[in-house]
Amino acid sequence: MKFKNQLIHGRLVKRYKRFLADVILDDGTMVTAHCTNTGSMKSCLEEDAEVWLSPVDNPKRKTRFTWEMIRIGGDWVGINTSNPNALAFEWVGRGVIPGLEGITGLRREVKWEESRFDLYGEVAGAGGEAGSERGCFIEVKNVTLKEGDRALFPDAVTERGRKHLNTLVRVKKSGMRAVMLYMVQRMDVRIFSPARAIDPAYGKALDEAVRYGVEVIVIQARVTPESIEYHRLLPVEL
Repeated sequence: MKFKNQLIHGRLVKRYKRFLADVILDDGTMVTAHCTNTGSMKSCLEEDAEVWLSPVDNPKRKTRFTWEMIRIGGDWVGINTSNPNALAFEWVGRGVIPGLEGITGLRREVKWEESRFDLYGEVAGAGGEAGSERGCFIEVKNVTLKEGDRALFPDAVTERGRKHLNTLVRVKKSGMRAVMLYMVQRMDVRIFSPARAIDPAYGKALDEAVRYGVEVIVIQARVTPESIEYHRLLPVEL
């Protein structure tokens, strides 16, 4: 995914009220950017760190910039939580994610029961026979938390995240395919685990989901000021 507009460079002054960040641009101008990440942003938040912002064309929006990434430890970390959904839609559609090839009729924001999942498509049934397609629901989560060389999720207690896992279990029990897709937007990690110390209940819910056959796929994405590209799958350690 290439950024539609050229990003604007600056340095982070502070993040506050969860949704706002003050940034000093290279020309000395102070601007306020929208922060889409509602989590704690632990391990990807440093004052005076380099950041890149995307300009916003919508005149009705109060903030004229969206915060896209921050440089931590010499590398870029993508913090815009709206990007992983778009990336997953693009990469699943192109068949570049191992294990998710051959999904057709891909759609975004599809409701099932009381949950709304990020992606829905259809996959061929056993043996790939014509007319044996079955549904596949995919929930996408953005991952920025790092501890050592391990990517962790979530970075704050998430009741909504647990709800999605529980619903994915019911999706699987109904005979459809259920996938929990984590998008790690940083390159300084080599393995993924649930952040049990932060949200033990989420860790237990993920264990339960895996036990019932929900698939866990973790993608590592390379983030640069020009684009976000698929890099590889990360191993999972529950």
